[in-house]
Amino acid sequence: MSTSPLLTGLRERLPELRALYEDVHAHPELSFQEVRTAALVAQRLRAQGWEVTEEVGGTGVVGVLANGDGPVVLLRADMDALPVTEQTGLPYASTNDGVMHACGHDMHVAWLLGATGQLAAVRDGWRGTVVAVFQPAEEVGGAPKVLADGFADRFPRPDVCLAQHVAGAPAGLVGTRAGALMAGADSLRVTLFGRGGHGSTPEATVDPVVLAAAVVMRLQTVVSREVAAGQQAVVTVGSIHGGTKDNIIPDSVELRINIRSTTAAVRERVLAAVERIVRAEAAASAAPREPEIVPVDSFPVTHNDPEATEAVQTALAAEFPGLTFELTSPVPNSEDFGTFGTTLGAPSVFWFVGGTDLALYADVDLESLVRDGIPPQIPSNHSPHFAPVPDPTIETGVRALLAAAAHWLAP
Repeated sequence: MSTSPLLTGLRERLPELRALYEDVHAHPELSFQEVRTAALVAQRLRAQGWEVTEEVGGTGVVGVLANGDGPVVLLRADMDALPVTEQTGLPYASTNDGVMHACGHDMHVAWLLGATGQLAAVRDGWRGTVVAVFQPAEEVGGAPKVLADGFADRFPRPDVCLAQHVAGAPAGLVGTRAGALMAGADSLRVTLFGRGGHGSTPEATVDPVVLAAAVVMRLQTVVSREVAAGQQAVVTVGSIHGGTKDNIIPDSVELRINIRSTTAAVRERVLAAVERIVRAEAAASAAPREPEIVPVDSFPVTHNDPEATEAVQTALAAEFPGLTFELTSPVPNSEDFGTFGTTLGAPSVFWFVGGTDLALYADVDLESLVRDGIPPQIPSNHSPHFAPVPDPTIETGVRALLAAAAHWLAP
């Protein structure tokens, strides 16, 4: 561990942080339902000496700690879990049936509470003000709701916004890049209408199941035939629902479509292609009604400010010699963290912290990881098998947050 004064006593606090992480993991809560988690966070922050505001943007918690003159640094962690049934076999596995911390937000809570504890305990090691945001509902775009709840007027305006995410990379590694880091995302709910009837007389119906199948297959051509090879986009139909019985043709089928893109031009092209295909297939099937295409949520491209990113990369490289890496291109995952910097007019930096058991990476080198991404055999975020190893991931994340923040908070 480095000799930074902000890390004084961290090793002794790690068992408590691990117990906290396991507790939050065992009690996951869906977006905007993070009542238990929020109460736990507020209790810990108050015990550390932070000024605490609860119910920000619903179930969000914001802590503020002023420590003399200096910059204002916003540190953010998300708290919500996913509707996934856990299959890790961990002794601290989810006790909430069908809900799991499959994206690592439990680790993010432990990281930020570890960092806030250090900042409160070692006040002679920094100067300025820290705004610790424990955000609800990242999975459904909760950041705008937090910001819309008078955030800019209620809390100090930050000079920089910082956050990190646990990933399926080897535990101990830390990486990021300047500019576009993560793709933007758009989710659509599409309802296709038919004319229902008996399964034995399909000629008397307009079958929306067949229509839906045609739409799903045709959408696979959007990226392969309408997006240039050097550009990035993903179109996924993640949900399809229709019908109640094998011999009944239903009146409608609902699709949930997710789109990822890294530039505004590609985004507009893909969205237009999806709408064109949905409407054209409905017309080809003689659908009695136009399909309904409803935007569900939208995440902007996560963009790292170049100057602030350089400062963070320098700080992380000094804290973790030989364990940092730079991504060569944006990753297709999405985040709503960038909304804080955009709305509050502050530069923002987001980075990744590896959390996977090193034994799973015995035959993978860092160069191939950066070039090819996480191997498919490694459980990734949103998998029912995703389970970051507490050691050294908890310590690495706390150290990374403090090292990055220290660039602005140096006494």
